[in-house]
Amino acid sequence: MIIIGLTGSIATGKSTVSSLLRSPPHSLPIIDADILAREVVSPGTYGYNRILSHFGPTTPDLLLPPSEDSKHNDSSSRQARPLNRAVLGRRVFGSSPSRQRDRKVLNSIIHPLVRLAMLRSILYYHLRGYRACVLDIPLLYESALDIFCSVVVMVAVASPELQMKRLRARDTALSPQEASDRVGSQIAVGEKVERTRARGGRRGKVVWNDAGLEELDLEVRRVMGEVEQEGGGLVWGWWLWGSPVGAVGVGAWEVWRAWAARRKWEEERGRERARL
Repeated sequence: MIIIGLTGSIATGKSTVSSLLRSPPHSLPIIDADILAREVVSPGTYGYNRILSHFGPTTPDLLLPPSEDSKHNDSSSRQARPLNRAVLGRRVFGSSPSRQRDRKVLNSIIHPLVRLAMLRSILYYHLRGYRACVLDIPLLYESALDIFCSVVVMVAVASPELQMKRLRARDTALSPQEASDRVGSQIAVGEKVERTRARGGRRGKVVWNDAGLEELDLEVRRVMGEVEQEGGGLVWGWWLWGSPVGAVGVGAWEVWRAWAARRKWEEERGRERARL
């Protein structure tokens, strides 16, 4: 099974590309990390209780206000109220040491739960006979999940100004500083593009989204055409589906190659920084 890791930076158009991949002619199943991240911290879950335990005592407005119905329902409890994602975002986004520590704690709670949910979804689509699926993960490189992907598709824009403009247009409630904090909390677009290209032409693809939807659709079709041609063909895909041992062996080989490429890039990056 071809596991396509779809990533990008905030406001680069990753969600639009995900929608294109879900629709004909691609019609690929999408495993959306953002949706899973919401599900694993929904009220009453293990992740929800962990977040309440750590952040609740120092964040009074961590939960959304009670709804009108719940105000008149004596059985409703504090634990039944969803997390206030805007408040939690202000707590963890930013470059200060305290916010970086809080973001690390939050990621340590959510990421393992999301990974487990992803694994279940991948297994489901594999057993259903799908030849490929898409892992839609904004923090693909930050969470080191790129090593589990057959190919990474990075959605990028060449202009940081365009990225900020799209972010402010998408979320008008964000102040300029809040928008800057959210962009700064992720690896820069240029660095993600470099990391994607360092995987090699077959295992790393860049989709540029500096123009309109029509041009983006053409870019996606171009990239997916390359993925299909380089993925081994239908015979190879069906053989792996029918051979669990072969699938495990090929999967292990792909993970090792991705890990080696990631390590090589990090070592080269470290040497470059040491020379500065």
